[in-house]
Amino acid sequence: MRIVGFSGNAARPSRTRTLVQAVLDTASARGLGQTVAYDLVDAGPTFGQTSERAKAAPELERILDAIQKADALVVGTAVYKGAYTGLFKHLFDLFDMTALARKPVIVTATGRAPHHAAVIDYHLRPLFLFFDASVATRGLYALEPDFETPERLVPAFQARIDRTVDELAQLLQATTTH
Repeated sequence: MRIVGFSGNAARPSRTRTLVQAVLDTASARGLGQTVAYDLVDAGPTFGQTSERAKAAPELERILDAIQKADALVVGTAVYKGAYTGLFKHLFDLFDMTALARKPVIVTATGRAPHHAAVIDYHLRPLFLFFDASVATRGLYALEPDFETPERLVPAFQARIDRTVDELAQLLQATTTH
């Protein structure tokens, strides 16, 4: 199994990448599969000007191909103005609407205000349901106090990650038995 993480944050390090990576690390430690993570910065300088996949630069196509071929995804975005980042959405706009069908997806987000947690249910989940992906019912939203540093979550947050990875394991098992 190959689990691909994508952080829709333009900076590295970032709390968003830390959250995505923590889910990937837990999945890997449980033997669910090999993991790899990408950030927006990995898509290259022309990413924002790419209007269709056929015109994607090689570094962007590498990410798109990895996402499409993955057995599961862990995606994350910082919350800006109450929704996912524009470039995060732009990356997924480059996929055909059937490209992610039945693919297990864990959605995550980071933000500064508790009420922005709604981004999980009102923006991220509908985006991946559009693609007919198998979106986990449990998403992860982390606030600044959930981080010791931008590169490290507080230990207490691990229980939430564990429950989310439990669901990822169930989704992966369901896709391999069908």
